[in-house]
Amino acid sequence: MTTQPGPYLVLQTESGKRHLSLLGSNCWTVGRSDDNNFVLSDRWISRNHAMLQCMDTGEYYLIDLGSRNGSFVNGRRVSVPVTLKNGDALTFGQTELRFYCPVAVPSVHPIDGDTADSQDFTATATLHVRRLISVMVVDIRDFTVMTRRIDEKVLSEVIGTWFRCAGDIISQHGSWVDKYIGDAVMAVWIHGTQGVSAQEMLEISQAVSALHAMTSKLHLQYPLPFPLRIGAGLNTGYAMVGNTGTGNRPDYTALGDTVNAAFRFESSTKQLGLDIALGDTTYQCLRELGATDELFKRYTVTMKGYETPILTHAGTFSDLNRFLQQQPPV
Repeated sequence: MTTQPGPYLVLQTESGKRHLSLLGSNCWTVGRSDDNNFVLSDRWISRNHAMLQCMDTGEYYLIDLGSRNGSFVNGRRVSVPVTLKNGDALTFGQTELRFYCPVAVPSVHPIDGDTADSQDFTATATLHVRRLISVMVVDIRDFTVMTRRIDEKVLSEVIGTWFRCAGDIISQHGSWVDKYIGDAVMAVWIHGTQGVSAQEMLEISQAVSALHAMTSKLHLQYPLPFPLRIGAGLNTGYAMVGNTGTGNRPDYTALGDTVNAAFRFESSTKQLGLDIALGDTTYQCLRELGATDELFKRYTVTMKGYETPILTHAGTFSDLNRFLQQQPPV
């Protein structure tokens, strides 16, 4: 068998083994529809069945997109994004593929405006530019409770649909899914040197509102024991940012306290009994657009990993929607 460079899938066909390269992008869809990257003519496969995504770490995730008959890794049905390992067997319908990733090292490219020769970049230099960013972390509430109360097939369809719709919403509002963490997603907005623009902050706020609206309607589509809810954390600040994308698709990722705090703010909504928690810088940006302490009240929360209590402004999705309704039409 000819050695295939980089990560790839192997599909066994009647005429032999077919290699499907996982290079040149960071996202590939699988399904019966012609608009997929990998079209599989298997009547047990949904039109848009699953997605493979390469993250900044070089890890590959398999995400079921709410398929009727499920996606399986080594014979086990997946309901949340799972990390793939070299040699894993992927099953969609009655079609089996093998995932191979001989060397899990991401391609590294300089951020726009970087004058360094790209040949000098290595994987260890991925995170190398300090940029102003906003981080959004969204988590499904009571997910563990739900897994115990509904059929595994329904669970897979619901979560797959949620991840697919969340990705679409985040993309429509100028960002991308940077990380999947169990039943949560993280998205990052990279701001310019002039700071956070009013339009960018509106896009982020609208994304959170749209995610809430989408999630709250899933029980109308699936037999759920209760309507699904999400919690959200938003934080704005500086972080080390790198571009691990290829071609015309930059793929930025960020590390640092700004990112860590966004996760902590999301967690704090549970102890506060609210829906959304904002870092102080994020709140100040919203204040310039008319947000008030009446909408997003001030709280001091104790967060894991922080020695002293942290200031946050938190509220409900109703409060967020009231703020958005006050905004003039674009």
